[in-house]
Amino acid sequence: MDSAQAIIVIKKKVTHGGHHGGAWKVAYADFVTAMMSLFIVLWLMNSTPKPVQEAIAGYFKDPLGTATKKGSTGKTSPKDAPQTAKPDDMTALKADLMKAIEKMNLLNNVKKQIEISITEEGLRIELVEDAKGTFFEVGKAKPTPALEGILKMLAGQLKDLPNHILIEGYTDAHPYTSSTGYGNWELSSDRANEARREMQADGIRANQVSQVRGFGDQRLHFPDKPFDASNRRVSLIVQNMAASEGGAAKAEAPQQKAAEIKTADAAASVKQPEGLMGWVMGVFSRKK
Repeated sequence: MDSAQAIIVIKKKVTHGGHHGGAWKVAYADFVTAMMSLFIVLWLMNSTPKPVQEAIAGYFKDPLGTATKKGSTGKTSPKDAPQTAKPDDMTALKADLMKAIEKMNLLNNVKKQIEISITEEGLRIELVEDAKGTFFEVGKAKPTPALEGILKMLAGQLKDLPNHILIEGYTDAHPYTSSTGYGNWELSSDRANEARREMQADGIRANQVSQVRGFGDQRLHFPDKPFDASNRRVSLIVQNMAASEGGAAKAEAPQQKAAEIKTADAAASVKQPEGLMGWVMGVFSRKK
């Protein structure tokens, strides 16, 4: 009898993927990518200038280009380019005004009463009176037709410029006799303000005139001849852009400071989140 045949038993070892496989790694990678994209978008929103943001938003709102704010191709066609003079090219502006004055139907002596000069402030245009009252009725703030025509021409030349305009009034040293207390200070101020009204009616923007000032007889055109009629005048100063922006900044400083204080108080009253989210919000709220 043969020996018994050996019985071989084969056992298969079944293994499972560690920690349920690697699918979680894909999900985590997607999450990290999404967070990185979010932080990049937030950083771009914080660092991109406001006009660029408005242009991009306008493009997505209306890709066909009919929106008020739309994207730009970076090219400006010649017909769309602005045709106004450079804001600080006072020499060119003076030449343009002189040509416009020559074209006006004015007497030669009236043209000589218009003095234009370039100063540190900008371009000064002075309308100098004579004894007969070329630009204002004597002793009054009522403009003559000659002044109305000149101011209309000046408004047409200056209304498209970004520069601010100062308007000043002056008188001679003759005392103004009035029982109501109305004097040279009031007369010079009223004449300057009347010039402002005329120019704004002819197209000057409401915010383009930054100041209206009356100096009475304190800044004579001819100090050695204080009673001369030529001391009575109205001056228009087209300010350089640096002076215009400086004046606007000074005017806005108190309101801006108050807004900053209000914002700081509001921020202090809000409890900031802690941990990672608090650090992220701090980074993107930090001033440049």
